[in-house]
Amino acid sequence: MSDTPKSHGRKSIRPTLTPQELMTHNPRLANAWRAQVITLLPEAFPGVLGESLTGRALKDGLWSLDTVDLRRFGIGKHRNVDDTPAGGGAGMVLRADVMGAAIEAALENAPQGAPLIYLSPRGRVFDQQMAQSLADAPGVTLICGRFEGLDQRVIEHYGATEVSLGDFVMTGGEIAAQAMIDAAIRLRPGVLGNAESTQDESHANGLLEHPQYTRPAEWQGRPIPPVLMSGNHAEIAKWRQAEAEALTAARRPDLWQAWCARNSNADG
Repeated sequence: MSDTPKSHGRKSIRPTLTPQELMTHNPRLANAWRAQVITLLPEAFPGVLGESLTGRALKDGLWSLDTVDLRRFGIGKHRNVDDTPAGGGAGMVLRADVMGAAIEAALENAPQGAPLIYLSPRGRVFDQQMAQSLADAPGVTLICGRFEGLDQRVIEHYGATEVSLGDFVMTGGEIAAQAMIDAAIRLRPGVLGNAESTQDESHANGLLEHPQYTRPAEWQGRPIPPVLMSGNHAEIAKWRQAEAEALTAARRPDLWQAWCARNSNADG
């Protein structure tokens, strides 16, 4: 039997699941950006995070991922984690005592300064600014909701920040957790390989990204815009900026208004 220490989440995961081996605890990763996920579905991780650039960065030790299995802290023979809503109503609610114990276990291993986030449709909508804030932090601890939600006392006691992936409801927070981790990890140094990749993409400067083109020069009778083939970098930059502004104004008037307001204040 291996003497390698394991994270809380790894204790409930079958070692035969190959993708999970990316999450095996490594003492050399002590200073890496660290994500912890409190979940009833630890087997769902690393999921897509174990693929492509984020998976390579995970394997290379640029960041680490641990799951905290909420079921381990359940009550009674059947490890119950939920109960009926106080005051009546449909569905079930995650218990305060169960979640509190899981959070305490997670906080023991959380880097100092890492935020505690509860994934909830009631929360502030996740955006690029928040992704950058998470990337700049030493890590994050995410609580995945289930059923009708989490006892409010837990949220208040631990000062958890409620964050939503968008204005829709999902069956749980696991997909949202992976999306938020992905958005943050790609902003970490060394993950994308080319730091410029994050500078001109959508939301990086408050605008949607300009259209992109590549070979062949003409496809289905549609040529690449001539300015992009001109070699005139100043004109290319002007074209891309104009396209980004036009797209944002047409598709996301909320972003366009905010961008105009910021630039108006800067000019003033």
